[in-house]
Amino acid sequence: MKQKYDKQVTQKTYGVFHVMSKRVSEKDMVRICEAFEFACEAHADQKRKSGEPYIIHPIEVASIVAGELELGANPVIAAFLHDVVEDTKYTIEDIQKRFGKDVAFLVSVLTKQSKEHYEMSKQVDNYKQMLDSIHYDIRALLIKLADRLHNMRTLGSMPAHKQMKIAGETDFFYAPLANRLGLYPIKIELENLSFRYRCPHEYEEIARMLHRDELSHEGRLHNFTDKIRMVLGKEFGNVSVHASFRAPYSIWRKMQKTGDDFSHIPFRHVVEIVFPCEDISQEKDIALRIYSRLTSVFNEKPCSVISYIDSAKENGYQSYHVQLLSEFGSWEEVHISSERMVRNNQIGVVAERREDSVRMWIDKFRKVLRDLDFHQEEGGYMDNVVTAFYNDNIMVFTPKGESINLPKKATALDFAFEIHSHIGEHAHYARINGQLSSIKAELQRGDIVEIVTNPDITPQKDWSDHVLTYKAKGFLKRYFAKQDKPKFHFCSACHPIPGEEVVGFKEADGSITVHKRNCHVAIGLASQQGDSIVPVDYEENTSALYPVCIQILAVDRFHLLSDMINSITNELHLSIDSLNTSTTDCIVRCTINFGVHSFGELQTIIEHVSAIEGVEEIKRI
Repeated sequence: MKQKYDKQVTQKTYGVFHVMSKRVSEKDMVRICEAFEFACEAHADQKRKSGEPYIIHPIEVASIVAGELELGANPVIAAFLHDVVEDTKYTIEDIQKRFGKDVAFLVSVLTKQSKEHYEMSKQVDNYKQMLDSIHYDIRALLIKLADRLHNMRTLGSMPAHKQMKIAGETDFFYAPLANRLGLYPIKIELENLSFRYRCPHEYEEIARMLHRDELSHEGRLHNFTDKIRMVLGKEFGNVSVHASFRAPYSIWRKMQKTGDDFSHIPFRHVVEIVFPCEDISQEKDIALRIYSRLTSVFNEKPCSVISYIDSAKENGYQSYHVQLLSEFGSWEEVHISSERMVRNNQIGVVAERREDSVRMWIDKFRKVLRDLDFHQEEGGYMDNVVTAFYNDNIMVFTPKGESINLPKKATALDFAFEIHSHIGEHAHYARINGQLSSIKAELQRGDIVEIVTNPDITPQKDWSDHVLTYKAKGFLKRYFAKQDKPKFHFCSACHPIPGEEVVGFKEADGSITVHKRNCHVAIGLASQQGDSIVPVDYEENTSALYPVCIQILAVDRFHLLSDMINSITNELHLSIDSLNTSTTDCIVRCTINFGVHSFGELQTIIEHVSAIEGVEEIKRI
C-alpha cells in the first residue's frame, strides 16, 4: 500500500512541477519544490479519513491550482502549505520567514480562526474571513475553491453527517462563489458532487435517465451536428461542433422549478459551436455570420435568440444562443462561441492575466461587499451574500439605456432600490416596456423599466415578500425596524375598527389582541380566560386605514354604479380597492372593498349609499 501511495505522490507532484516549469522562473520553481518538501515534513505523520497519507490532499489542491486554475507560483506554494498552520506545529511566522509575506497572507486567509466566541457562527465567520480577503486579493478564494473541490471529490470516505455538512456548505456557498467567479466547470462539478452526497438516490436516478437519454439521441444528434459542419463548410475555418448533455443537478433544478418530470424537461442537452478567432473585435461579426448561415438552412424558433456577447453575464459569460429546428422535428439549443469565450467561461477571473482585468473583478466584488450589511444576524448575512453571487442574473434597462444587473425573478421594486433607496422608498407604480405595471411585477431579461414615485407612498409590510436583492431587503428591514411597534394586534375573525365596541385580551407574550365585543372568538375567550381581559383605548388614527367590505342590493337603473362610487370616492375622498358587480333580472348585487379611518366613517358611508335611489339593502361583510 505504501508503494502505491508513494507512486501516487510522485506522479501528482511531477504533474504540478511539469505544468509550473512552463510558466515560472527557475527561482520560483526552487521555491515550489521547497514548499512541497516543507509540506511533506509538516504532514509526515498525518493520514486522511480514507487512510491515505495526508500530503496527498495538499498535492491535489496544488494540482488544481496549477493545472485547472492556471495560477502562479505563490498560489501554488500556498496550496501546498494551506493546512500547515491549522493542522501542524508550524505558525504563520514560520511560513513568512521561509516563503515571504505574500504566501503567508494567502495561508492566513485559508487558515480557520479558532475563537471562544464567534461573531455569527464558526462556519459563517469563516466565510466572512474569506470574503473579506477580496478587498486585497482574489487568489485566496481560488485556492479555497480548489481545496473544497478536492474535499468533495474524496467525500466518500467521510461519515454521513459530515457528508451532509460539507455538501450543504458547498451547495450554499462554494458553488455560487465559483459561479460568480466565472469558473463554470468547477461550479458544475461542485453542484453535482453536493447533489450526489445530499440526495444519492435522486442523483443516481437522474444520472441513469441522462445516460439512457444520451444513448437514445446519439444517432440524431450525430446527424444534426454533421449537417451543421456541412452548412458552415470551410467558410469559418476549423469550427468545432459537438453536443453535450447537462449535468444531473441542472436537470434536477429545472424539474424543481417547473414541476415537470424528466421526460418533459426541454433542452437536456445543448449543441456547442466553437470557432477560432485571433482578433477579439471580429468575434461578434463571425458569430452573427454563423447564425445567419445556420438560419438560412434551419428554421429558427421566434424570439429564441439571447446574445451574451455585447451584454455578458455578471460573471463574464459570453456566447450567442439560438434555438433551431432539427430535421427530426425538435428544437435544439445552439450556443455559438469563440475559443477565447470558451476559455474565459471556464476559468473566468483568471482567464486574462492583465492587471486591469483582475482589478476589475476585485472592484466588482468590493462594491458588492461594501453594500452588504456585515452586522446582520447570521441568516441575513449569508442570504444576502448568496443572493448577490448566485445564480442566473438578468440585465434590464432604464429608459435612458443604462443597464442594471439583477437576480433572476427580481421585481420592479428591486430595480427601484437598485437605482436609489429614495426611489424604492416612494415607488408608486412601474412602466415595463411602456406598459403600466405593479411595482411587484417580476422582470424579464431585456425589460425597459421606469419607476414612477409619489412622496406620499411609503413602504408596505408586504413589500418584503416581493424583493430579492440585498439592497431592497436591507432598506426595508431597517425602515420597518424604525417604525413604532403597534400597540395592539387585531382579531382576524372580526376585524375591529376604531369607534366600535371592543375588548382586549392580554396574550402570554404581553401583547394585547383587540376583538369586537360581539366576536365569537372574544366570547369564547371571556368564558375561559376572563382574567386576561384588559381595557383598551382604541382611538381613530387619521393616517391609518382599516379594510372593510360592504355588499349592496339594488334595482338597476342608469348611473346607479356611478352614484355608488361617487358617494365613497368623491364625497368622502376614500379609495376603492376592489369592486365586483353582477346584474340578474334588473337586480344588482355589488361588493365593494375599501378602507376607512373609523367606525363612524363607515356608518356615514352606509347612510350615504342607503340614500341612493334604487338601493334596497346594504350590509357590512
